[in-house]
Amino acid sequence: MIVAEGLSKIFHDPRRGGELRAVDRVSFTAQPGRVFGLLGPNGAGKTTTLRILSTALVPTEGRAEVMGLDVAADPVGVRSKIGFLTGTTQIYERLTPREMIRYFGRLYGLGDDVVEQRIEELFDMLDMHSFGDTPNGRLSAGMKQKVSLARTIVHDPPVLIFDEPTTSLDVLVARTVVEFIAACRDRGRTVLLSTHIMGEAESLCDDLAIIHRGRILDQVPVAEVKARAHSDRIEDIFFSLIDACDEDASR
Repeated sequence: MIVAEGLSKIFHDPRRGGELRAVDRVSFTAQPGRVFGLLGPNGAGKTTTLRILSTALVPTEGRAEVMGLDVAADPVGVRSKIGFLTGTTQIYERLTPREMIRYFGRLYGLGDDVVEQRIEELFDMLDMHSFGDTPNGRLSAGMKQKVSLARTIVHDPPVLIFDEPTTSLDVLVARTVVEFIAACRDRGRTVLLSTHIMGEAESLCDDLAIIHRGRILDQVPVAEVKARAHSDRIEDIFFSLIDACDEDASR
């Protein structure tokens, strides 16, 4: 489970001579066996929120827990419970996928036999056998994303955090990633997903929070969002909330 309570992140902005509130009092709960989606445009505060939850950033205000562990007070404990996949994460190009997954498995404290078993399971799951021993530097973007995904989940964490996981992927690799996220939910994992893709949010998410200008504008189960707005399209609801927020900000 992930619980965020009043999370804020403020950055000093010398160009504007003040502060930038990238995340503004964000609160939500992500439950096991469900996909919780953060849907918002670029710059909405999604990535900053996920970086706080993954312990890469310390919140300026508020608090958050992952599996009962405070992200600020026990970052090492939190990292052992999560897998965090972001599109900006680089991979070691001189290593092969097999070598890289083995390396990260050992970093997580897995024994050699367990690591080798996990490598074979992940290669089967993500269809990686054909390039498992090819240097990462020679792989396509889609293959590299599979390597990143395998590295993220080698320790089989109970909580998975995905930051725009299908951005820039071709349709076949994107489908593999989407199917994997759905499988994680079916296995009872807690899944937190950020995206700006409407169809992805609608097809994958059980619960949805629409975020803009660092603030959550609305959050409910996806089915309830549609019923409340008398619309079958998440897109209609999304743009109505975003437009209202921008109108308030311009006053």
